[in-house]
Amino acid sequence: MREEMLKSVLSELNGTSADIQASAAISTDGLVMASILSSDMDEDRVGAMAAAMLSLGERTSQELGRGDLEQVLVKGEQGYVLMTNAGADTVVTVVTTASAKLGLIFLDVKRAVEDIKKIM
Repeated sequence: MREEMLKSVLSELNGTSADIQASAAISTDGLVMASILSSDMDEDRVGAMAAAMLSLGERTSQELGRGDLEQVLVKGEQGYVLMTNAGADTVVTVVTTASAKLGLIFLDVKRAVEDIKKIM
């Protein structure tokens, strides 16, 4: 039931922009709770990487006096990976194209995070 609700939110998120190629709701320990990934992405690997990046981001933010972590953004040649906290134990990860308009993506992800917080 919860996985279906999460998948519905992710599906809606992916539908908001053609630039969003994949999304997932992942527990902070790396377990993928729901995802809409392309066939070339391994769900377990995505979960593990998101958990590792988030952990490092949290530590970096704290150590450098930036407060609680809100997002981790990775920019690669082919696009972006955005990880955003969705409550204490959940992370929303979004993969986009290189041409994605980040302001709009941030806004769409923020809306999805609010919905996911209600589900969790």
